[in-house]
Amino acid sequence: MVSITSIERSEVGSPAGRVTGPAELTIVLPTYNECKNVPIVVELLDKALAGVAWEVIVVDDNSPDGTSQVTADIAQMDPRVRIIQRIGRRGLSGACIEGMLASSSNYVAVMDADLQHDESLLPKMLEALRSQDYDICVASRHVEGGDVGTGLSSIRAWGSNLANTLARDFLKVELSDPMSGFFMLRRDRFVELAPRLSSQGFKIMLDIVASGKGALRVKELPFVFRERQHGESKLDTLVTMDYLGLLVSKIFNDTISVRFLMYSMVGGTGVVVHLIALKILLATFGLQFGLAQLIATFVAMTSNFFLNNRLTYRDRRLRGLVWVRGLLTFYVICSFGILANVGVAELIYTSKPIWWFAGAAGALMGAVWNYVVSNALTWRKG
Repeated sequence: MVSITSIERSEVGSPAGRVTGPAELTIVLPTYNECKNVPIVVELLDKALAGVAWEVIVVDDNSPDGTSQVTADIAQMDPRVRIIQRIGRRGLSGACIEGMLASSSNYVAVMDADLQHDESLLPKMLEALRSQDYDICVASRHVEGGDVGTGLSSIRAWGSNLANTLARDFLKVELSDPMSGFFMLRRDRFVELAPRLSSQGFKIMLDIVASGKGALRVKELPFVFRERQHGESKLDTLVTMDYLGLLVSKIFNDTISVRFLMYSMVGGTGVVVHLIALKILLATFGLQFGLAQLIATFVAMTSNFFLNNRLTYRDRRLRGLVWVRGLLTFYVICSFGILANVGVAELIYTSKPIWWFAGAAGALMGAVWNYVVSNALTWRKG
């Protein structure tokens, strides 16, 4: 077995045994700071896919470590390697969608560039799809012969198992490993489903299968999750909320955007932060209620801004002086959102004095106002 750490970059692009002609298979590698791993992955693909007409599309979110340039250098030696460098937008699902749409192959595969996915499984996945008996082939860590190995910490493994359970129970996705990020599917089926997919989030395969609503014929193959060789994992604890947003969006048949759901969940945490801050200001510092309420409101707004910047708008994340300007605009927007909340609630309560209905309508109006205006001003595109 070839050691993935022993492959030298100078070996990349060797023409020996290369199959020419149009690619039958495209492998999409979404990347961010993977300059050390990309050359190794390309060489491993070359060995694993001997006799197959393949190409690899690296979709890089403008990595500061020079991943795009490293890939471009490889492409100069090997025409099977392509690079899509994304500037001003980020996110694993969006990168995967762009890469698959950029392909003209009959089959497209998605795998991580961090060396944790076993590339030797690709020929078996391709064989399964060539049989025309399946639309998508998923590499599973939870069927017989598969294993999470040492690639996941105990906490991440527990979270992955919980996410799998939620996907099966709420989305009726009959997969042993719906959180897998390693899969291959027929490109024509992907194109059919692409308009229903969310460019946000990290679990594109789950989105694809859930959007197929049981129509996709699925084959699962076992694989062992390997340990990352270089770089650091891009997944943090906030991905949990990101995943829950996708889950709820699919439950409601994509009638509510994932981003709005993320924004609303962050708003829910803001209520808790507000109450905790209010209690501390009243009980510990003995402030008057009005002043304590005002300070607690700004504490909650600051918390919401921080979480939205980290999670909801992670693909448009603000930094430096732009972060400060964004925070100030967010304060102003939320202040007007409070007025919209109270105004709508009072209007409804005057005509129909049902307190809970009026209060809920006001809160919804405030949330929609904050989301729409924040989306347009605070985290505007480009």
